[in-house]
Amino acid sequence: MSHPLPIVLASSSPYRKALLEKLGLSFSCQSPDIDETRLADESPRQLVARLAAAKAKALKEAFPAHLIIGSDQVAVLDNDTTTLGKPGNKDNAIAQLQRCSGQTVTFLTGLSLYNSKSDRIDTLVEPYEVGFRTLSEREIESYVDKEEPYNCAGSFKSEGLGIALFDYLHGDDPNALIGLPLIRLLQLLRQQGADVLA
Repeated sequence: MSHPLPIVLASSSPYRKALLEKLGLSFSCQSPDIDETRLADESPRQLVARLAAAKAKALKEAFPAHLIIGSDQVAVLDNDTTTLGKPGNKDNAIAQLQRCSGQTVTFLTGLSLYNSKSDRIDTLVEPYEVGFRTLSEREIESYVDKEEPYNCAGSFKSEGLGIALFDYLHGDDPNALIGLPLIRLLQLLRQQGADVLA
């Protein structure tokens, strides 16, 4: 690969790390320490864009001449009025899946690529729609017991058994659903002179 600066993934997510590894990139990981509280009157789209950029910029001092990747994701339903984050435990995961049953849920993934040497940052938001089947209580509890998706926005792992929860998936990049839209990331990297195929 040809690229001018070393790459850093501003995340502690094992899912994002595994996705980035698919590209054959050499990179390091560092978890950014930022406040992820939603601001008053901030839309879900504005939230993920702001947090993706904040995560990338938070590592500027530690990585002063790097390409830093920041990402953040939320799931929204009810026409963007309800935000689903990481459930954290079984009861919350069950409640989230009950809310999602029979609904279309839009996952919004904020992505930033920050050149800490030039101070250039590019940020975008990639949507991905998930159509949930109408799920029975037994199906929901069985799924949660089997996969324990407590650290996943929306309470499922689409790369695993979570696929059994859906009627359809719709979007430009299935990787976005897991937390890192690789097609868009590769576009941003190429704009900074980094090409995985060079």
